[in-house]
Amino acid sequence: MKQLTAFFKLSIFIPLLLVACLTRAQEVDDEREFSYEENSEIGPAHWGEIRPEWKECSSGEMQSPIDLLNERVEVVSHLGKLKRSYKPSNTTLINRGHDMMLRWPGGAGHININGTLYQLKQCHWHSPSEHTISGRRFDMEVHLVHQSDDNRIAVIGIMYKIGRPDSFLSMMKRNLKAVAEMRDVEKTIGIIDPKLIKLGSRKYYRYIGSLTTPPCTQNVIWTIVRKVRTVTREQVELIRDVVHDDSEANARPIQPVHERLVELYRPRDGN
Repeated sequence: MKQLTAFFKLSIFIPLLLVACLTRAQEVDDEREFSYEENSEIGPAHWGEIRPEWKECSSGEMQSPIDLLNERVEVVSHLGKLKRSYKPSNTTLINRGHDMMLRWPGGAGHININGTLYQLKQCHWHSPSEHTISGRRFDMEVHLVHQSDDNRIAVIGIMYKIGRPDSFLSMMKRNLKAVAEMRDVEKTIGIIDPKLIKLGSRKYYRYIGSLTTPPCTQNVIWTIVRKVRTVTREQVELIRDVVHDDSEANARPIQPVHERLVELYRPRDGN
């Protein structure tokens, strides 16, 4: 009987442990526990102290974002063209406090990296950009977050500067305004095709980093599109105005590169 009881407890514990491991790999949905204010006790410099499972935010040596310094980047052609196989799928929108997240609950297709398929799960926006290129910070950055069946994470980042309107944000304007007064309410907004989020270039940076919000999970495959696209000042302000914090920015400071390899994929034809 004791053996049966022990087995029963173990059968409950193992699935709970697996769920906990999966949860820690994801970004925190409730963002009230941390802040982007530099002088705050829960600001970026202190994220690793807030929870034990967030310790990598302070101690990790593969943290993101980083500066993509041209002198440090190795130009390569072996990485190959970024393979996106996205599909229109049902979507929800949620105001997480520090950012707006567009979620595809059932996935919306995948990207293929070294033979592994990473399903597109969600995207969200940061302003100003989190990554920089040779020290230059841009006006906004979108992150498309993907996850493989074995819980590995890959993120595509696209940076924007002020200029012509971004067509995807123009399409999303009404929905973004609709959730401006909501908090932690996931609003269904129908089918959206993620291919409408344009890359604009075949060239991209590749390095191994981390999530840029707690728990700052490492071994994330980052793909940063080389071309900087455009967005209007009004669109950037919309993204910041509809979230519920008082910060003027939601970008984590640049992290040390340490000894990491940063590659820039350039097709052999140079285009």
